[in-house]
Amino acid sequence: MTKDIIDAIKERRSIREFEERDISDATIGRLLESAHLAPSAGNLEPWKFVVVKRDDIKQKLAQAAYDQDSLHSAPVCIVVCAEPARSAAKYGQRGADLYCLQDTAAATQNILLTATGYGLGSCWVGAFDEKAVINSLGLSNDLRPVALIPVGYAREEVAEIPRRPVDEVTLVM
Repeated sequence: MTKDIIDAIKERRSIREFEERDISDATIGRLLESAHLAPSAGNLEPWKFVVVKRDDIKQKLAQAAYDQDSLHSAPVCIVVCAEPARSAAKYGQRGADLYCLQDTAAATQNILLTATGYGLGSCWVGAFDEKAVINSLGLSNDLRPVALIPVGYAREEVAEIPRRPVDEVTLVM
């Protein structure tokens, strides 16, 4: 049973410690389906999703992410990659430099929220050496890794994070 979307938004936390428990292929498929349903500029879908289960590759990703061990300890790591040339074909340099990144950010958020809906923990990891990730995965030069997402069952609950009030971050004109 999945959660209501508003509940998932409120409950989502960055989880970095995971139980040693596998995630079903069906659930991984739902995460990828949710990512694939994200909006994209011109509906170009300038993304590729790499699902990493192999321990040796997850270890390399953890090293590429400045020793963030959650990438290694999670049962699955999803690497969200942009295809800048796909966006550039329609939108030029702005598509390559911005739109494909915005599109993959939307896909990443869909993965995080869907994981929460399925009772899984996840974390958006953006601090990593791009070249090391490309080499670890053997990616072609037309792909740019944008986010690494460790996914698994949370080892422990994470407390609610204080947020700035909505009126403090909103301008009404």
